[in-house]
Amino acid sequence: MLLPVFAFNNSTTIAFPLQGFTLNWFNTLAEQTSLHNSLENSLLVAISTAVLSTCLAVLASRASARYEFFGKKTILSFLMLPLLLPEIIIGVSLLVVLIQLGLPLSLWTVILGHTLICMPFSIAILYSAFANMDQSLEEVSLDLGETQWGTFRRVTLPLVTPGLLSSFLIAFTISLDEFIIAFFLTGTQATLPVYIWGQLRFPAKLPGVMALGFMLLLLSLVLLSLGEYFRRRMNRLTGGEVQLGKFS
Repeated sequence: MLLPVFAFNNSTTIAFPLQGFTLNWFNTLAEQTSLHNSLENSLLVAISTAVLSTCLAVLASRASARYEFFGKKTILSFLMLPLLLPEIIIGVSLLVVLIQLGLPLSLWTVILGHTLICMPFSIAILYSAFANMDQSLEEVSLDLGETQWGTFRRVTLPLVTPGLLSSFLIAFTISLDEFIIAFFLTGTQATLPVYIWGQLRFPAKLPGVMALGFMLLLLSLVLLSLGEYFRRRMNRLTGGEVQLGKFS
């Protein structure tokens, strides 16, 4: 609530009363090289996480919605487990495992951690699409001589495309804003939330942090709204919605 207020406040002190309106704090952001590097790192991590989460969720959601196999409920429960665990536990656990394996911390380890926490959201979105889609459309395509891959590309994929976009946008937003796992798993290349945390130690930089936080908040709200729009559109195309707890 206070981010928009102090982001435009003409004072280096985060306190009331306000000193006037200014855009100077936004202008100073363009001059910070370290901020640009952190932004590039965050975009790389967020895009990679969104792509990986969505692709893995397509495989898991289609398999669980269309086929019966031994241990299906157990596997799905395991995949959804990160939703129930605090991020600090996930971050510390991954850090210990990576150290034991001798793997260096980098942006790729952050991508691994973010994929782990984003995939349950992608599965929840895409499971609904595959579970509610009319399978007779695929059967007709196969009866007409189309291959399995051709049916998926020409019939299934267009129907679940809004769900794919929703999954991508939500995973992208979660990864872009995530701090705790990035803090534990990042190496020398900081992501944007880690950069913001580092700037909080310097009182003179707080107004710029407020301006940056406001921009990040605004971007997140836009992306989440788009993700929800595509999710609702997917439900209209596939004919309904399956709740998260109704995996069978």
